[in-house]
Amino acid sequence: MSSSYSLVSIRNSVTPRSLLHPDYSRLPSSLPHLLQNQKRPSYSFLLPPLRLNSLPLPHGKKLLSPFASIPSFADSGDGERQVQQEEPKSEENGEEEPRGMAQAFHISSGTASAIAVLIAFSALCLPLFMSSLGAPGPGALGTRTRALSYVTLLFGFYMAWNIGANDVANAMGTSVGSGALTLRQAVLTAAVLEFSGALLIGTHVTSTMQKGILVANVFQGKDTLLFSGLLSSLAAAGTWLQVASYYGWPVSTTHCIVGSMVGFGLVYGGTGAVFWKSLARVTSSWVISPVMGALVSFIVYKCIRRFVYSAPNPGQAAAAAAPVAVFVGVTAISFAAFPLSKTLSIALVQALAAGTVGAILVYRIIRKQLGHLLDKNDDLSPPETKDPTLNKNIGFLSEIAGPKGTQLEIVYSVFGYMQVLSACFMSFAHGGNDVSNAIGPLAGALSILQGGASGAEIVIPTDVLAWGGFGIVAGLMMWGYRVIATIGKKITELTPTRGFAAEFAAASVVLFASKLGLPISATHTLVGAVMGVGFARGLNSVRAETVREIVTSWAVTIPVGAVLSVIYTWVSTKILSYILRNGSIWFSTTSYGFDSVLAASRNPSLERKPSRPWSLLMALRAMVIVRANADVKQHQGSIDVMSCRCSVCGN
Repeated sequence: MSSSYSLVSIRNSVTPRSLLHPDYSRLPSSLPHLLQNQKRPSYSFLLPPLRLNSLPLPHGKKLLSPFASIPSFADSGDGERQVQQEEPKSEENGEEEPRGMAQAFHISSGTASAIAVLIAFSALCLPLFMSSLGAPGPGALGTRTRALSYVTLLFGFYMAWNIGANDVANAMGTSVGSGALTLRQAVLTAAVLEFSGALLIGTHVTSTMQKGILVANVFQGKDTLLFSGLLSSLAAAGTWLQVASYYGWPVSTTHCIVGSMVGFGLVYGGTGAVFWKSLARVTSSWVISPVMGALVSFIVYKCIRRFVYSAPNPGQAAAAAAPVAVFVGVTAISFAAFPLSKTLSIALVQALAAGTVGAILVYRIIRKQLGHLLDKNDDLSPPETKDPTLNKNIGFLSEIAGPKGTQLEIVYSVFGYMQVLSACFMSFAHGGNDVSNAIGPLAGALSILQGGASGAEIVIPTDVLAWGGFGIVAGLMMWGYRVIATIGKKITELTPTRGFAAEFAAASVVLFASKLGLPISATHTLVGAVMGVGFARGLNSVRAETVREIVTSWAVTIPVGAVLSVIYTWVSTKILSYILRNGSIWFSTTSYGFDSVLAASRNPSLERKPSRPWSLLMALRAMVIVRANADVKQHQGSIDVMSCRCSVCGN
């Protein structure tokens, strides 16, 4: 007797169903045309190919990635969705890329414009109230120093804005791509955690020679040049990050800063101004980071497929693996990254306690949310039949197809929770670690303006850390969706299990490589981890064109940053030289003008006090008139805001 079986869709996977199965009589009437007579498979390891490309599917559905044989289906994935409704494809990945903040977050254009205007207004006004700018009064910073400090804070905000637009995708890109979080949820979550990380665990002590790239002694006594170089490095790195974010390229913010400072050091300090060994270590991370990330994620994802998807009950296996993974991850992170004690034994005990608490919390959450599904006996495999050969072949096909129905939902839900937790941690850690890329040069420039020694270690004020956190959040809200789309969707297709494997691998590699002193880049590591997950499914699962664009952007980051920094430094030194030579009168008359506005508004003898806009205009007019006299010192009295004449000499 010859056996026959068919392939039908059970929820989101393609699994074999025998004609002898007792439930066959309850199949939908639209499915019998799927039946194809097949010869009994031989006893070899590889089954004969099943031609599926010509099979019509019901209800206008289609098979994604049609395969010609069972072995090719075994390599296609882990029971992920194979049957989907037909949707119109766009140019890439069958999805239309958001073209703006309004479309990305599903808000009106007016709301998006209002958010952008509010962020811009806040960026211009908030520095005026920061303690780092200094308060007016006796012993306060001079007007010129305050003005330059204000400009410096704006440069730092620009760099932080671009870090948020590009680098935050490291934490949230895979969660959005796998569907564990929506784009709006990811941005709001990352905004809170990035700001908290920057404020609570941000680097409080840094050096004006960022990342050990420049030799401090070369710039001793050249404070003006060093100040221009630091501002130019922020502007150059921010410019390249903005270009990369516009095209959705995930690049390393550390490499942007390094390239900018190398260009400045080479041109204005010579070859002796650069630590070439440090530069070589940074350059080597282009290879080390993605390779290590890809290797670890490949192993993690293979373990998930082996011990979860191939288990008799994948849902139960996933629920059991989640607390173990959380325990290992939290313990390692607590012990290596954030030790609570300097004593080894005490730190280890505290790390184990933190890991235990995390595992218990995850276990309780999973049981509370998915307990009703875990308690069900959701074994969808067909019962035993009288034909042992048929049973053997059907069992083999079921193992290849992966988890089915409710089991697949449980697996995705469990790993979805774990992926969100790992994304939250990465976002918090990113805010604390990478904010120094913007705040370090900013704090160094402020220190030079306020009389600090070049090259010395400085303490970063809390309000400056908060300022950097605000810039990161602003960039994330306005442009973060661009790079998130690249990491989450354009490299390879992600599910909660794949996304978790990539995030877990990237976090582990960055953590331990940093402790070992290996040159590593979080951006490059995560991109490599996402590619590693794709390689675990087959080389064709990784989009070569996207990878080629990303690698090209990595290669040109340091040269482009260096060239831009040289150009910006040349321009800024010219402007600063002019201000230092001729700007004293402008700054002094500005101070006189606004002081007279304040005095006029408080003078009780004036019947009609000037309005605020009129006072500002008169102050500017006074500044221009006094500037024309070439020397403000010849005026012995204050400037009358209404007549713009000196009260003593009448000029």
